[in-house]
Amino acid sequence: FSAAIVITEQPVSVSVPVGYSFTLRCRAEGRTSLQYQWFCQHQSVCRQIPGATKQDLPITAQQTQLYTCRINDLYKNAVFSDWVKVEVHHCVARGTRLPAWFWRGEPVIVLNPTAQMVEVGKPLQLQCAAMGVPAPSYQWYRNGNLLEQQKRKKLWITHAKVSDSGTYLCCASNSHGEHWTNAVDIHIGETLPPAEHLQLCRLVFLLATGKIALLVGNNRYQHHPNLMAPITDVFELSLLLEQLGFQVVSLLD
Repeated sequence: FSAAIVITEQPVSVSVPVGYSFTLRCRAEGRTSLQYQWFCQHQSVCRQIPGATKQDLPITAQQTQLYTCRINDLYKNAVFSDWVKVEVHHCVARGTRLPAWFWRGEPVIVLNPTAQMVEVGKPLQLQCAAMGVPAPSYQWYRNGNLLEQQKRKKLWITHAKVSDSGTYLCCASNSHGEHWTNAVDIHIGETLPPAEHLQLCRLVFLLATGKIALLVGNNRYQHHPNLMAPITDVFELSLLLEQLGFQVVSLLD
């Protein structure tokens, strides 16, 4: 009977950079001595891993694969552990700090979502990714509000509505902590605004809790001579305000 073997520790999924070394663990109890055998699956092909007959399976990550462990007793009872995913990141976003030897497995964002403009009724897809041991769980937010159904790396809305507009970001978390993606602005509209209005759209959809600065540099006064350097002034003031924690929207003329 399968109840003769009880798995006391299941292996856990991980999300790691290529070349990272770690160990998958499985523990079980039974009425007799137990035998372990690990299996892996890649692109729908499942195979037994030669020599992988211990409770611990050391791995140096090379490609994304699924793993499971079979446990047998002397009465020919057998159970399988949960399938777990070892997700391997070959390309890490520029500027991402790769985990060093002292990395404890806390989430590290490797892919941030991007701002989008989508027509009403068209699909909206946002994507992020994070490394972590164990693999992080995900939770998306819009305008600071938790989106109950959006708990995957990919946020998918089949038919976007105007009310889906806003500022989106995702939290990746595991037992070691949490890490947030960049916040991005999503505009859903019947007719998309022209390019010169994009920055103003960003202002409308910024998080209400943020500090916002709107700078307008005008060099085309009707009854006043041209100013010396409004563009330079706006640029320098933008840098100063960003250092003070403001999100800056700069418009010219």
